[in-house]
Amino acid sequence: MSLGSFIRKQFIDILQWNEDREGVLAWRYPMQDFEIQYGASLTVRESQMAVFVNEGKVADVFGPGMYKLTTQTLPVLTYLKNWDKLFESPFKSDVVFFSTRLQLGRRWGTAQPVTVRDAEFGMVRLRAYGVYSYQIADPGKFYREISGTREVYTVDDLEAQLRNMVVAAMSAALGGANVPFLDMAANQGLMSQRIGAELAPVFERYGVKLDNFTVENVSLPQELQKALDTRISMGMAGDLGKFTQYQTATSIPLAAQNEGGVAGIGAGLAAGAALGQTMAQGLAAGQGRPAPAAPAPAGQGEADPVQRLQQLKALLDQELITQADYDAAKAEVLKKLTR
Repeated sequence: MSLGSFIRKQFIDILQWNEDREGVLAWRYPMQDFEIQYGASLTVRESQMAVFVNEGKVADVFGPGMYKLTTQTLPVLTYLKNWDKLFESPFKSDVVFFSTRLQLGRRWGTAQPVTVRDAEFGMVRLRAYGVYSYQIADPGKFYREISGTREVYTVDDLEAQLRNMVVAAMSAALGGANVPFLDMAANQGLMSQRIGAELAPVFERYGVKLDNFTVENVSLPQELQKALDTRISMGMAGDLGKFTQYQTATSIPLAAQNEGGVAGIGAGLAAGAALGQTMAQGLAAGQGRPAPAAPAPAGQGEADPVQRLQQLKALLDQELITQADYDAAKAEVLKKLTR
């Protein structure tokens, strides 16, 4: 190999990046001891940008396109090198390519529960997770703040930092929201918008644009979730007094079909009333309200034939028993009176 051929091979004529590896955000062109030929070609593809770094300083930034590297296309570098327009010799500079494609579906989550003060449950620990997407918007700033002089900088390298910022913002939002957990879980869309708005300037500081931020789930630890499920179940029961009345009314037609017929309804009503009264007293005590008066003993109720007849007439008027059932039960009461 001649000396002239050897020298010519030390000059770089074409600079480009084919992105033959997934997940790479920044790639430094392997300069080694080579120099860039004056008038060389720089190809920057769509979804790429290129940064020229001279003596540790960002000299020029190029968007998509093909460029001939001359004093006209490298004005800042020309100034740094003190070139005049007639000076056309090879130059040495680092060239770093950046991928500006959207990085979609990147996941985030709270590694540890976040303790917050809840308006309904007191102090609770919350977990949250979701997805976000971003892209490099300012490669010069990204080079100075994040990637630096590394030959390759990947998505995984960046997200180790981004994820911490996301979780910190999420923790601050949860802790300062003063929103009950139930309302928080029901308004995850609004929460996503709020946290995304808070994160956008933080990402921008590093030359990164936050494209989308989504909260997919806000949850309680397992033991707190069980307590919440119990509370929901109690709420679904509603007014226990009305529930007891409904259960009693629906049981009357069935009781008439059983042995003893409607004659045993009085005892059943007395037992149901006693149970309902006991439950009402327990609920009233738990809520700090005065408990309702206790009912009369079952024996006293059964000894009053007038009350029994009034109860039977009320059931007949409400069509809960038939006329035949009413006549049979009435005869039973009158029979006891004549004994």
